[in-house]
Amino acid sequence: MDVDVDHYCILGLPSGEEGAKLSVDEIKRGYRSKALELHPDKRPGDKQALNDFQRLQSSYEILKDEKARKLFDDLLRVKREQRRRQSERDSKRDSKRQKMVSDLEERERAAFAPDPSAKEREEEERIAKKLREEIARIRAMHANKGVNMTSATSRESAGVRKDGTGTAGAKMDKEKMLKVSWEKIGEDYTAEGLKELFSKFGEVEDVVIKSSKCSKICRT
Repeated sequence: MDVDVDHYCILGLPSGEEGAKLSVDEIKRGYRSKALELHPDKRPGDKQALNDFQRLQSSYEILKDEKARKLFDDLLRVKREQRRRQSERDSKRDSKRQKMVSDLEERERAAFAPDPSAKEREEEERIAKKLREEIARIRAMHANKGVNMTSATSRESAGVRKDGTGTAGAKMDKEKMLKVSWEKIGEDYTAEGLKELFSKFGEVEDVVIKSSKCSKICRT
């Protein structure tokens, strides 16, 4: 008899672990029920009827023999284990394949995603460039007037003491005030951080933060 045939199924009985637990009487009842169904007398004119009935008898002979049945149950158990391990291997391969695809997609997203730190550096460079331009403009303005920033401060301070109105002082502040604004990216700048940044271009007396307008005013 072909070893690939499931003799429990031939008798119309449950197979596998459930079939191995069947009693001899249950196997006999299964055989008798199936024999009534497949007997050649019940299927006149069917050329396959005799072969089917003989196969039924062969399966019954195997299952009612204790030694043969145990070997058959062991064979079914080994096949189940093989199928289970194969299923696990297939599942692992699928998981690895999915992870590889997922990792590849993640790398692609990261490659095209904007770099927050790069944007922050660009913003800092833009502000620094604007500051240098403003400082150059202020220095050029004082140079055209034939005065430097130190002498201008002395004259304007004297003007404050003379009239007591503070007009000259106000003028001095406007000339030495630099207003900078930017779009917020990542962590915002602090007054201390801006003072340190602007000190590269000259002394910074004070930094005033206007958070509602996202701007900073630096007085040099």
